Amino acid sequence: MSATPAPVLHGLIVPPAAGEVPADGALLYPHLSFRASGLGLGSVTPAGYDAVIDDVAAHACKLAEAGASVISLMGTSLSFYRGAAFNRSLTEAMARATGLPCTTMSHAVVRALRTLEARRVALATAYVSDVNDRLEDFLREEDFDVQTCHSLGISGVDAMARVSTDTLVALCEAALADAPGAQAILLSCGGLLTLEAIAIVEARHGVPVVSSSPAGFWDVVRLGGNDPAAAGKGRLFAPR
Repeated sequence: MSATPAPVLHGLIVPPAAGEVPADGALLYPHLSFRASGLGLGSVTPAGYDAVIDDVAAHACKLAEAGASVISLMGTSLSFYRGAAFNRSLTEAMARATGLPCTTMSHAVVRALRTLEARRVALATAYVSDVNDRLEDFLREEDFDVQTCHSLGISGVDAMARVSTDTLVALCEAALADAPGAQAILLSCGGLLTLEAIAIVEARHGVPVVSSSPAGFWDVVRLGGNDPAAAGKGRLFAPR
């Protein structure tokens, strides 16, 4: 008689120091297990990333020691800000340090856009202009056609979670209005709470929305061997 496989513990390296599992995890996958470790990011800027990026592998090891089966760096800008090759090198360093399958939120949004067969992308972000420029460069390196970028210009880590659904919907609609040929909207910043905005924008406009935090969970759940489908949570989460 074969033994029942152990449940997968999904390890998450998150920017805030508190190290809490982002709210999207329980909303998307209440039946799955997640554990987080906080980097202590001071600001959503390149200087803020530089101050913590060398600690990523150590946090991955901490999660591995706690029993994680797979690990994701759940910060989009943390992983794209030095380009596509650096994003790959981060993943490789985490995997070498832990011996586990690893990913990043930047890998997640790329995989999500490709799964939705979207190459022409409208950007709606929380970021300041320098970070937006780096995101556009990263996406072009990954062979996406960035058609426009609208942003909120926020650099505070805690401020991201206070952005309202109405503000996010308006931001996405402004980006889409500026890029009517876009095949998807990328709503970028893992600190934003976006599930309600995704549902509204997709229902109104019929264009899929890939958002950092939901895509990050979708990606790490796939990596852990679970079905990432989640009913009613947007096009990305439809059964395949």
